[in-house]
Amino acid sequence: MIIQKSLKLNTSKNFEIIDITSAINDLIDIDNGIISIFSRHSTTAIVVNENESGLLSDFEFMLENLVQDKFTYEHDRIDNNARSHLKSFLLSSSECLPIRNSRLDLGTWQSVFFVELDGPRSNRTLSLTIIGE
Repeated sequence: MIIQKSLKLNTSKNFEIIDITSAINDLIDIDNGIISIFSRHSTTAIVVNENESGLLSDFEFMLENLVQDKFTYEHDRIDNNARSHLKSFLLSSSECLPIRNSRLDLGTWQSVFFVELDGPRSNRTLSLTIIGE
């Protein structure tokens, strides 16, 4: 069985990390299988990691230092958001995760996050493809 769904998100900051684990679990309606979570935006990301405030702060700090304001970027001539696009190149627009007993089969400390890199925005859309039984 293949099921396709979507999840809409609104963001309120330029850089924002949103734990979407519960929202994804609420949309799972199979017992076992896999789910593909894909962001339809090139200035966002989907990542899996620990939901600990210090780590999330460190993640933002790392990205800010890898892609800094002090440089001139060619893409800024178009819409002044090159930094957001470059950060998304470092991350991923999707994750494929196992489903067991109608829930994401994550490790003890793992959560799924939507990362906004160019907000605030409304109606960010995630495409979910669920495959299983």
